[in-house]
Amino acid sequence: MPSLAMDLTPLRVSPAFRRLWLGLTISNLGAQLTVVAVGLEVYHLTGSTGSVGLLGLFALVPLVIFGLYGGAILDHYDRRTVALVSAFVTWSVTLLLAAQAWAGVEQVWLLFVLVAIQSGAFAVNAPARSAIIPRLLDARLMPAANALQTLGNSISFTVGPLLGAVLVATSSFASAYAVDAALFTAALVAVFRLPAQPPLTAGRGRVGISSVVDGLRYLGTQKNVRMTFAVDLVAMLTSSPRVLFPAVGLVYLGGGATTTGVMTAAAAAGVMLAALLSGPITRIRWQGRIISVAIVIWGLAIAGFGVVLVASGGTHPSHVLWLATALAVLTLVVAGGADAISAVFRQTILQTATPDDMRGRLQGVFIVVVAGGPRLGEAMLGGAAAHIGEGWAAVIGGSLCVLLLILLVRSQRSFWDYDALHPVP
Repeated sequence: MPSLAMDLTPLRVSPAFRRLWLGLTISNLGAQLTVVAVGLEVYHLTGSTGSVGLLGLFALVPLVIFGLYGGAILDHYDRRTVALVSAFVTWSVTLLLAAQAWAGVEQVWLLFVLVAIQSGAFAVNAPARSAIIPRLLDARLMPAANALQTLGNSISFTVGPLLGAVLVATSSFASAYAVDAALFTAALVAVFRLPAQPPLTAGRGRVGISSVVDGLRYLGTQKNVRMTFAVDLVAMLTSSPRVLFPAVGLVYLGGGATTTGVMTAAAAAGVMLAALLSGPITRIRWQGRIISVAIVIWGLAIAGFGVVLVASGGTHPSHVLWLATALAVLTLVVAGGADAISAVFRQTILQTATPDDMRGRLQGVFIVVVAGGPRLGEAMLGGAAAHIGEGWAAVIGGSLCVLLLILLVRSQRSFWDYDALHPVP
């Protein structure tokens, strides 16, 4: 079907973009090994879902700080250099994670510190990569390039968690970190081979907080653009389920680390399916409505995931647990698909309703929200799970997401009526 066919033109016309896309896809796959392995290692050392959630909090602070400053840094220095340095820091931290696992250090605080450093480097690297891509392609090819980026990320998020869980289950934490470090060299090589990306405008003064403040002040005046961040925060703060996955495999459904990987990959598979089948929905005019509906579906799916956990309890016969696992996977696939649809249209509103001179700064805010929101949500859901159990935490979190989303959209009716043909920021 032509409407579903993915446009591969960016890969054909730009060797630099092709290398960058392939390198990032491979390195993102490796990064998921570390995400799964770190969570499992923290749970292995502490036996606490709350500690796994605290891991997200340690990643949040540097993510916010360096994410908000990322745009300002990129305005003053060569973007290729910034991307290369921040990627090298990420790679070095992965090597340190492997070293501590091989040495048997078994100190949770060290894992927290390393994850914090890695998060800060990512907060600079991600906007650097996003700012480089428009210089490698014509503007007319950016939608196709973004679709390819979504597909690459989906592949990484689907295969990576499964591979990470299998490596931990069959080998060790160190093996997962080492494979990540090896795969990450693809990104280093791709960025290194990029052409120079110097600032196009000179004489902007020192890097400071004034440009960050200007961006935040502007965001405060744009109600519909602001709502794209608000509705995403509602979903992420109330119902980010990844923190529950280690306990799901060890306590509820069985299978240990392998089940953890399956749960993580299920949500990513939903993202991939939504991306591959997104042709018919990309022409929807009322984008605020589809975002709202998608987030409601997300919340209901997470609540359904919790119901499956509460009903299973890890005490039923094996055939019942297999059914419970299948239902849990289904709910996470639905949640992943809904999240992908929401993300596509939130990014579209941000790109089309924001003037060019503000897009860089708001992209920094976008990165903080998209990457930091789930981290904070994991900390909150992990803390709740420590008191009421993982199943009930998901049920209450997903239900709260739906309730808050409805109240928020009712209070800002213009978002529900947002018309892509007549965008009003």
